[in-house]
Amino acid sequence: MPNTTAKTIPDGLWRKCKQCGVTIYTDEMKKNHWVCGNCDHHHRLTANERASILFDEDQPITEIATEVRAVDFLQFKDDISYQERLQNAQKGDARRDSVAAFRGCVKGREIVAVIFDFTFMGGSMGSVAGERFVRGVEEAVALNIPFVSFTASGGARMQEGMVSLLQMAKTTAALTDLQRLRLPHISVLTDPTTGGVAASFALIGDIIIAEPKALIGFAGPRVIKETVREELPEGFQRSEFLLNRGAIDMITDRRDMRDTLFRVLTMLTPERH
Repeated sequence: MPNTTAKTIPDGLWRKCKQCGVTIYTDEMKKNHWVCGNCDHHHRLTANERASILFDEDQPITEIATEVRAVDFLQFKDDISYQERLQNAQKGDARRDSVAAFRGCVKGREIVAVIFDFTFMGGSMGSVAGERFVRGVEEAVALNIPFVSFTASGGARMQEGMVSLLQMAKTTAALTDLQRLRLPHISVLTDPTTGGVAASFALIGDIIIAEPKALIGFAGPRVIKETVREELPEGFQRSEFLLNRGAIDMITDRRDMRDTLFRVLTMLTPERH
């Protein structure tokens, strides 16, 4: 007879690290900011997960430009229509897109943070991403506070054609307003930061921070290797490789990110401390 007293393990109780394969309690992963306690692999986060570990819990958090929504103006279709892809990625939340913009505090220092979400269509930058980025910059300018971007993107959103490529110029141009007021733009590169995002605002921050072992570059290593027909250096296009060659300023473990941002913000805007 079957053992009817046997207990079933609830779904979601465990998570397997994608890097080392070790199984860890989900609650433990959450407490560790989704960094593997065995190998320190930084798992990818949604925008809301990133915001929840970035901002002070006892201070208000405001989401910016939630009314901006994607439009299938090209009536684009490959395997399925663009509208269907959006609906599948939104999972019932029509506000959701590859970028979310927030205003909140990091250890008491008010900032605007624009956060990319790789789980939404690969963090692709389309019209909504560009508009929310610009609205975030405008909020920082209006309040005279620093601006921080967290990137995780595969590049431009092909379903929006040329409009997606225009976001490279749009986002970069918006940063000139920060420069005019001497407000810092801190760019935090997470895995992956590639394509049009890497080729625009991501690599022109006043301070560029990367998470460990993040893939950073315009084209991927496989594409480059096939193009130049040469063996690429070990760790090519990873954070550590770029730091060694002066392309970024520092590498910071996600668990130390709040402390690092606070120190950088204090140095760049000491009068607000």
